[in-house]
Amino acid sequence: MHRLFSILLLISAAALGQTAGVVRGRVTLGGTGSSLHNADVLIPRLGLKTGTGEDGSFEFKSVPAGTWDVLAHMHSLGDQRRAVEVQAGGTATVDFELSLSPVREQVTVTATGRAETGIEAIMSTLSVSSLDLAGRSGSTSLGDLLENQTGIAKRSVGPGTTRPVVRGFDGDRVLVLEDGIRTGSLSAQSGDHGEPIDPALVERIEVVRGPATLLYGSSAIGGVVNAISPQHDLHEKPHAGLSGSISATGGTANAQGGGAGNFRYGVNDWQLWGGYGGMRTGDYNTPIGEIHNSHTKLNNARFGVGRFTNKTSWSFGYALQDGRYGVPSEEEADEPGHGHGHEGDVDLTFRRHQTRFTGSVRDFSVFDQFTLKLNYTDWRHNELEGDEIGTRFFNKQFIYRGEFQERRRGLRTGTFGFWGMSRDFKAEGEEALSPPVNQNGFAAFTLQQFDFEKFRLQLGGRIEHNRFAPQGLKNRSFTGLSGSAGVNVPIWEGGVFAAALTQSYRAPSLEELYFNGPHPGTGLFEVGNVNLNRERSLGQDVSIRHQGRRFRGELNFFHYRITDFMYYAATGHFEDGLPEAEVEQATSRYIGSEARVSAAVSNHTWLHAGMDSVGAQLVQSSIPLPRIPPVRFRLGFENTWGGLSVRPEWIFARRQDRVFTIEDPTAGYAVPNITATYSVARRHALHVFGVNFFNVSNRLYRNHLSLIKEFAPEIGRGVRFSYTVNFY
Repeated sequence: MHRLFSILLLISAAALGQTAGVVRGRVTLGGTGSSLHNADVLIPRLGLKTGTGEDGSFEFKSVPAGTWDVLAHMHSLGDQRRAVEVQAGGTATVDFELSLSPVREQVTVTATGRAETGIEAIMSTLSVSSLDLAGRSGSTSLGDLLENQTGIAKRSVGPGTTRPVVRGFDGDRVLVLEDGIRTGSLSAQSGDHGEPIDPALVERIEVVRGPATLLYGSSAIGGVVNAISPQHDLHEKPHAGLSGSISATGGTANAQGGGAGNFRYGVNDWQLWGGYGGMRTGDYNTPIGEIHNSHTKLNNARFGVGRFTNKTSWSFGYALQDGRYGVPSEEEADEPGHGHGHEGDVDLTFRRHQTRFTGSVRDFSVFDQFTLKLNYTDWRHNELEGDEIGTRFFNKQFIYRGEFQERRRGLRTGTFGFWGMSRDFKAEGEEALSPPVNQNGFAAFTLQQFDFEKFRLQLGGRIEHNRFAPQGLKNRSFTGLSGSAGVNVPIWEGGVFAAALTQSYRAPSLEELYFNGPHPGTGLFEVGNVNLNRERSLGQDVSIRHQGRRFRGELNFFHYRITDFMYYAATGHFEDGLPEAEVEQATSRYIGSEARVSAAVSNHTWLHAGMDSVGAQLVQSSIPLPRIPPVRFRLGFENTWGGLSVRPEWIFARRQDRVFTIEDPTAGYAVPNITATYSVARRHALHVFGVNFFNVSNRLYRNHLSLIKEFAPEIGRGVRFSYTVNFY
């Protein structure tokens, strides 16, 4: 029997060698010919990814025979895509030369768990690198970093509280992740709870616009925002030697100052990484004066160690994050000159401890890889009234996630796995709106892709169970099924048509079920509903994309119909000086479009333009839903001369007068910004010097999604300076 088994293995290996080949090559730095190591090389259609070595070389083994696009990519540089023909049993060679470029490929892992580019994806995706973010935000919160990206707005109660709103979806319908795992913060729960992030300590931020419930759960019914750290891909591609980055930022209009550094060091099979960053901002200025108590502070520290071999790998990491931010109030808005800690001020402090274990096994049985992640987060949040603690929040969360990546078999590649969460939430003090609650969840999911000659088909499903056990109140449990079908069809050279049909399930959130009391963070006296049903969304997404040497563009349309949609309906009564609102359910619909274009006007000038629009309302009454962003436009030009880039742009927003019953309209605006960078690329380092002139005209404008827009407009004229060096 043993001899027969050995013969069968030899026959299988020989058959594989006859139907597959090898792709190898070298990546160099444009203009110098120097080897470029730690660059990413992908075969997107096959979901294959590797990295270059010290000499710039790379190699893929066992590539199926056929013609495939190979992409060389580095987030800080441009990218190149070349077609290569692989012969059975043969070796194909393809070389790349990467240079600075005004447009770069967007490579994401969030949508499917495998590296893919925006044009190959089924869902609409976005990837923003740390260099694109550097110097463009004067805040320590995630919403400010992404607010001018297509399809993304920001909700806020001041600079420290901003959170992304994706296609009009907010709160528990947009899931914020860090390296694919929930952050453990309370930003989905209230407008005055932010999502703190230091852009200098992330490699990129990825966004899936539209339902992403299959891989990430019911809280992703509207989209996912995933902050990717530099060590995220170590399990795919261990790094030899030293790499990392150092950055510094300073600015006016809010007295911004900060810096950060992170590193990775690999020797033999071992990797060590760490990082530290801090940022401070003072009260920010507007055309009508300073907004009192709008200061922010954020500190981050992290370290980790791991061992990575050809077959197995493991890593352990720890991160500490703490900060403090002020919550502007209308009572103090007309009283300039107060320092921080004034008796009437409300400040929020937070601290998060996070530990994570990740283990992987590769090339076993019928699987390319199995990855297990264990993550524990301890989030503590205090609301200070002057020097006294008014309310304390505690959120402890343990998450486990296992994912199997199946080896390609014929036309099919696939991923399946399981996920679980145990969460303990407790609040003490004046705003303890619910009793302590224990929440548990479990899910199983699969995502399968079929690569036919003329198109790609993607099918997926997820079953998820959530259970809430509050102290002294009614227990609730919910089970739901989500599913999707999508297709990506080439329609001309460089152009594709993509469409997806999704059915998504969302369990009620803890606050929708159990909150009961005055909540200044939302400006409402909230009354939850313990008898809520689950939400069910049926969505259609359609996209046309083109990617060429001198023109890149994307046009998206979406429509979502949500039954048993949960929202706060005003009762007409007031409690504790706040309008009372109860959680009710009805059918709603979201409909909108997005467009993004980059076109070469000349050899040195690119035009960048974008637009997004969303309308959302209750179907039966036609009442608009609250805090829906207005129609927005973006127009800019990027002028390049060698390493110098100058990018003037204008952000336009139309008046938003389709408002919820307790909202006021917001005027339109046009805001000009100018960003200039000078980049110096070397074999082992990229230096980027930046200056950003924002709100050049000192325009008075208000964000419709701000809960304090009546007395706190957006920041006025100012300038930010930044310096970043990436070494590799």
